[in-house]
Amino acid sequence: MNPLLEIRNMDHYFAGLKAVSDFNLSLQNNEIVGLIGPNGAGKTTVFNLITGLHKPTSGEIIFRKQPIHGQKPYIIAELGIARTFQNIRLFLDMTVIENIKVAYHYQRKYGIFSAFMSSKSAEEHEIEMSDAAIDLLEIFDLDKYAQNKAGSLPYGQQRKLEIARALATQPALILLDEPAAGMNPVEADQLLHTIHDLRNRFKVTILMIEHQMRVVMGVCERIKVMDFGETIAEGLPEEIQKNEKVIKAYLGENT
Repeated sequence: MNPLLEIRNMDHYFAGLKAVSDFNLSLQNNEIVGLIGPNGAGKTTVFNLITGLHKPTSGEIIFRKQPIHGQKPYIIAELGIARTFQNIRLFLDMTVIENIKVAYHYQRKYGIFSAFMSSKSAEEHEIEMSDAAIDLLEIFDLDKYAQNKAGSLPYGQQRKLEIARALATQPALILLDEPAAGMNPVEADQLLHTIHDLRNRFKVTILMIEHQMRVVMGVCERIKVMDFGETIAEGLPEEIQKNEKVIKAYLGENT
């Protein structure tokens, strides 16, 4: 079976320092995989390399059998990879529903002239986008805030909105960078169930960075562990929990 995403022997240097070393990863369709490790381990750098914010110093990134290393971020997004960020990047002065609709932008079926002239096709497509946006917000229990400014939402709900916006691009692969950050235990448990639901409902592959071990161990089917830019372990959640290298480098501080 051909993997959805395959990363081969990827290295990346910052100012002569190796931030990611010989990184390899293969993701199949509809998997949920965790990428964990201490702060500064290189996890977010891996996400930035996959999504085109950085170009690998060496190695390959293959998505749907197509090399994407060195491509522009917008091209990678159009190919079917979406992400969220460690630091929330919503349009805070726009409404909740506008944040979702902006993600549908590249799918629009009409041009600028049709929009300017308020053509029937443009109006119909706007209605379709609004309906789809509300449907997506309902999944995250955010539909009641559709007309509120995104910046007025509590932190945990902003996190959920960012995930919803990423899903609006209809990705095959979504990268979640600390989705449970800032959430209380109840919100984190809700997110855990939501992630499972998203995978099943949207048939999307999920690669996630997360420090809350209850979320990682509860939702991920495989886990890869990094430390100082290198992979120190990978395997099933129960294997990672018992791995002495992982306990010493990371889990000892998170259990």
